[in-house]
Amino acid sequence: MNSDQVQYTNVDEYIALFPAEIQAKLQALRAAIAAAAPEATEKISYQMPTFYLHGNLVHFAAHPHHIGFYPAPSGIAAFQSELARYKTSKGAVQFPLDEPLPLALVAEIVRSRVAENVRQAQAKPRGKRAAG
Repeated sequence: MNSDQVQYTNVDEYIALFPAEIQAKLQALRAAIAAAAPEATEKISYQMPTFYLHGNLVHFAAHPHHIGFYPAPSGIAAFQSELARYKTSKGAVQFPLDEPLPLALVAEIVRSRVAENVRQAQAKPRGKRAAG
């Protein structure tokens, strides 16, 4: 199913678009992210499930042959060696659908992104902090 043509308002609606085996992977990824960032909130941003804490933390999305995980360029750069076996770009990594998701690695990346977003939020002048 092409989720690009469907409008949805929350992560549950997004996940429901996919076949059961893909839903299971998306739910496992969602749970790993939520456990690593318990204060983050979920939303849809850029038509993808997104975890938000002082700004976007990570996005994820299902594609025909992989699960895309988008931890921003800093998340990719900080874990370059751990991600070497996966196809990556500046801000994305592709986890093939025919392999188990590296949930422990995802959790590490998310915790790193939480620390980064918290540091950036604390560094902003008081009147300019983003809500979240």
